[in-house]
Amino acid sequence: MNNIKSRRVVVKVGTSTLTYENGNVNLRNLEKLCKVLSDLHNSGKQIILVSSGAIGVGVGKLGLRKRPTETREKQALAAVGQCELMFLYDKFFGEYNNSVAQILLTKDVVLNEYSKQNVVNTFQTLIEMGIIPIVNENDTVAIDELIGANFGDNDNLSAIVADLVGADLLVILTDIDGLYETDPRKNPDAKKIEVVYHIDDYIREIAGDSGSNRGTGGMATKITAAAAAASSGISTCVMSGADPSKMYRLFEGERIGTLFVAEEGKI
Repeated sequence: MNNIKSRRVVVKVGTSTLTYENGNVNLRNLEKLCKVLSDLHNSGKQIILVSSGAIGVGVGKLGLRKRPTETREKQALAAVGQCELMFLYDKFFGEYNNSVAQILLTKDVVLNEYSKQNVVNTFQTLIEMGIIPIVNENDTVAIDELIGANFGDNDNLSAIVADLVGADLLVILTDIDGLYETDPRKNPDAKKIEVVYHIDDYIREIAGDSGSNRGTGGMATKITAAAAAASSGISTCVMSGADPSKMYRLFEGERIGTLFVAEEGKI
């Protein structure tokens, strides 16, 4: 595979990458992520980060034993966690001399053409100013993600953001290194699919429906996001977030994770 020359890249990171099993922030992973993204940004790439984790970080911040089930409690934790999450992003990106900006989106904003254009304008201006936008769904007012509605997960949000900003590539960092024919956590001999040229019923079937107990997504939502991105001519790479430095190898042309190639992909 030739070098991926994508310049404008949306990177989505999940809760499982940002936190430990006990809910506390994984500072080592978070710092590595910010360092790699800062370096890619310094190299000339335009980085947009879609970050989950507000509720998970809120759980850890307040020392709760488990993630709540009631929507209003999740909203409160999202408010606490989003503040802490942006503080950490600002700190770590700032250490590498990069500025960040918070963008919280809701479904109605994206569906309304007027407000959608305002969002696009904001993204474009931030990118032109050399600022890294950090995007999340506004869980304190939008409950789509909290109750599991179609728009309500950050995998799909990342595909929407990729379309809004005219990205060349979507990278989804998760707790598994790509799409496998069977669950590698149950079958150590499971075969990874390195490239997918067409998302069909077979691909959707093997994606399953599992996710971590700290987030709302699973491989199925990543397939849905990849399909949505492909419809906009944007290819998607699903890869492990355990070692963010592997993104260097991805852009150098190595096959990392699973690459979903859009028919008119711009990789």
